[in-house]
Amino acid sequence: MSLQSDIDDLWQRHQTDELDADDPEAHDVLAELLAALEAGEVRAAEKRGGEWEANAWVKQGVLLSFVLNDIQQYEHGGVVYNDVLPLQDTSDLGERGSRNTPDGTVVRAGAHIGSDCIMMSPSFVNIGAYVGDGTLVDSCDTVGSCAQIGSNVKLGANTLIGGVLEPVEGAPVVVEDGVSLGAGCRVTSGFVVGENSVVGENTLLTPRIPVYDLVDEEVYYGELPPERRAFQRFVESSLGDHDLIPGGAYKPAVVATGLEAETLEATQREEVLRE
Repeated sequence: MSLQSDIDDLWQRHQTDELDADDPEAHDVLAELLAALEAGEVRAAEKRGGEWEANAWVKQGVLLSFVLNDIQQYEHGGVVYNDVLPLQDTSDLGERGSRNTPDGTVVRAGAHIGSDCIMMSPSFVNIGAYVGDGTLVDSCDTVGSCAQIGSNVKLGANTLIGGVLEPVEGAPVVVEDGVSLGAGCRVTSGFVVGENSVVGENTLLTPRIPVYDLVDEEVYYGELPPERRAFQRFVESSLGDHDLIPGGAYKPAVVATGLEAETLEATQREEVLRE
């Protein structure tokens, strides 16, 4: 049987209350899944036919890892914590050219960290997440469960990449290759940031906020097209004339324009970081 069929079987047994939490074979299957996620051999979501789709069976396996394991006490860097899984062993990062600075770079079991990555402290990468080769995870960044981060991405300081573990059919947040997110950005609820886009600091990207794309002259929800420069703006709200709100009310929006050569040069990562 394949790993996917093994997880499918465990999930069906769990749904019908026939899965024994102490079943050693079940724990072996889940350990195999976490190892495959860490190696990048399987992913919580993949792009098919130009659209990102969740691999529901992978997310089911992650959920089962929580269900079948009891809370235990662990120690990491002199800090005692309580969880159902230990943190990932990151001792091999240096072998693939990646580095994590001390005092607070945390990678949970089942997360993938690629080659030539930089993780600044404090930062946190949750279970099921994928961080591609050459990506920078800066200070105070969070990469949520099952989020998919491409190669050569720059996550500015204090950036939040949301996680989507449930529903299992829901595609997680995706930041495609070559994207640069400015400090303080928030990307949530399955939003897809198109490749090679540059997003201004403190921009909130979520399916509930419209993206006014001045290139295609379209309004998008839940996605920023590739090769865009995006920034947060506020537009007039339907409550603008309410008597209780002097000066009018406004709601957030995102404006997207085409990339210019000087913008690309200004946002290039300094090569000295990787020397």
